[in-house]
Amino acid sequence: MSEQNLRMGLIGLGSMGRHHARVIRETPGMDLVAVADPNGDAWGVAKDLEVLPDVHALIDAGIDAAMVAVPTVYHEDVALALAAAGVHTMVEKPIAATADAGRRVAAAFDGAGLVGAVGYVERCNPALLELRGRIADGELGEVYQISTSRQGPFPGRISDVGVVKDLATHDVDLTAWIAQSPYATVSAQVAHRSGREHEDMVSVSGRLANGIIVNHLVNWLSPRKERQTIVTGERGAFVADTAQGDLTFYANGTIPTEWDRVAAFRGVTEGDTIRYAIAKREPLRVEQEHFRDAIRGAGNHIVTMAEGVHTLTVVEGILESAATGETVRLGAADRA
Repeated sequence: MSEQNLRMGLIGLGSMGRHHARVIRETPGMDLVAVADPNGDAWGVAKDLEVLPDVHALIDAGIDAAMVAVPTVYHEDVALALAAAGVHTMVEKPIAATADAGRRVAAAFDGAGLVGAVGYVERCNPALLELRGRIADGELGEVYQISTSRQGPFPGRISDVGVVKDLATHDVDLTAWIAQSPYATVSAQVAHRSGREHEDMVSVSGRLANGIIVNHLVNWLSPRKERQTIVTGERGAFVADTAQGDLTFYANGTIPTEWDRVAAFRGVTEGDTIRYAIAKREPLRVEQEHFRDAIRGAGNHIVTMAEGVHTLTVVEGILESAATGETVRLGAADRA
């Protein structure tokens, strides 16, 4: 398989599926040979391909790998069918509608010896890739806190989940990935302000297993779009603007502050600020390349299904905490 293009199938031709179709067609080593969606092709994604009715027809087209971009409620059934057919698969986040369903999906791909991935595209954001690399190299020293904010207007495309499973799931995944540690506890509050069944605002605080404290602010109620990740450590703070793909470092100062009252209040002094010049490749393209390389045995940069299950377990903990008013502690099995 490493010497020939992967025969790719895509199921789900909606707002995300149309972008996956474009990127798969543009990715070396991949050929989009089949697409499926029972609701048709509103975006004209198929081009010269027949729009197939379901996952079984997609499998019958003779595919090596598949991208699943259907609504979350269908992830489990579609993914299990692909696993049973021996098809390597990437499922758009979250891995499934529930953590239990996600465990069944992960177990099916693991048992079949297939590559199973979850599409958390934020891990491929240039600012976060640069940030994680610099933290891994020790540039920040010990990490103390990771804080994220993801806010903006309500997207009309979302109908089956709330802001926690649609957006906060990104922040949970990228935080554990940056810190290289699972979550240990979460505490959350949610709000329902737009008249929908599901929550449209959440505030989360928690702690990772390695002691790093975390905070997430996510909502669909702000007219101002914001996508930001701040990592604070012993040598300063990294600020990643993931909407623009920019990374800035705010260093702790080395020049002493002579005004005693200010020095005592601040704790650290303000040092140099560096805005890094980094290559800005399209995250979705990087994600598909990682999936291709994993199938070929040439890389391990995918979001594994086990990681996808942990993220969904944390998300369910967030919703449980919001419903009960209690801090939710994740057991060792949840952190595996």
